[in-house]
Amino acid sequence: MKAIVVAGGDAAPEDAGMLTGARMVIAADSGAGWVASCGAVPDIVIGDMDSIDPELLQRLTEEGAAVEAHPAEKDASDAELAVGRAVAAGADEIVILGGLRGERLDHELANLLLLADARWQGTDLRIERAGTTVRCLKARGRIELTGGAGDLVTLLPLGVDAEGVRTQGLRYALDDETLTAGGTRGLSNEVVEPPASVSLEGGTLLIIETRKESGS
Repeated sequence: MKAIVVAGGDAAPEDAGMLTGARMVIAADSGAGWVASCGAVPDIVIGDMDSIDPELLQRLTEEGAAVEAHPAEKDASDAELAVGRAVAAGADEIVILGGLRGERLDHELANLLLLADARWQGTDLRIERAGTTVRCLKARGRIELTGGAGDLVTLLPLGVDAEGVRTQGLRYALDDETLTAGGTRGLSNEVVEPPASVSLEGGTLLIIETRKESGS
């Protein structure tokens, strides 16, 4: 089952079409505002409700949205609650919109790191924004990239070195190599022979794909 999670960052207007292809749409607090601006009603609004307009919340409730309110003093972000709720509902594919370019850098970073959470193992989880796709690849895994020729691909190790990195179809090939945590060697590679792929033996990689029509 495919679910869309809409966080409170800067969701792109051109991504509104993704809402129609999902079985479930979950808005994390103020993310409901973007869903409503697209002429849609989320299935669930979840969070501490500290940033959503109360009148909008009331209207969405009247239009059929379920509200799952949490206390302000909680141990998870609204976006994390939304992803967990989607997984609990049986989603095996989750797209996060509004996870990037918000007013809070800490929230943006937290959303990116959320992709690496071990609880979502086996779930196709990604962040999308206007031609940018971010996913996480863990040890002894392989990901087939979605982009075409000319698209940019960045590989960033998380926490520790990424070992045994192999790529296929990228301009700057890696063959059983190590990308050092904190280093920038994996920045701005390029797809030359799609479908390209990335695999690794140890560590965790954040994989960022930027489609060429989206700019640099």
